[in-house]
Amino acid sequence: VQLQASGGGLVQAGGSLRLSCAASGRTFSNYVMGWFRQAPGKEREFVAAIGRSGGMTDYADAVKGRFTISRDNAKNTVTLQMNSLKSEDTAVYYCAARLGVFTTTPVAYAYWGQGTLVTVSS
Repeated sequence: VQLQASGGGLVQAGGSLRLSCAASGRTFSNYVMGWFRQAPGKEREFVAAIGRSGGMTDYADAVKGRFTISRDNAKNTVTLQMNSLKSEDTAVYYCAARLGVFTTTPVAYAYWGQGTLVTVSS
């Protein structure tokens, strides 16, 4: 599966952004989808994940209550709605896909998009 992330940009603290990830190449509904991020000088970390049907979701503690992950299997897309953004949310955000069981571990995801930069100014 090929993944293309978009929607990043510069936003003020307290603002919102919506990231999208378009998938192509294989049956999208077979994949668990995740969003991860990597800030300068830090390791890549889990942000949110969603199960194949959309019925299961999980979030990092740092984003719970502010971010929402969703998917549209008919359109082969997964989105990350980010509200109440903070400066510490500044990072490159990646969407990723995996076959198999639901997990939030980055190394378990075999397919990655190119990343989209989110910059939150304080």
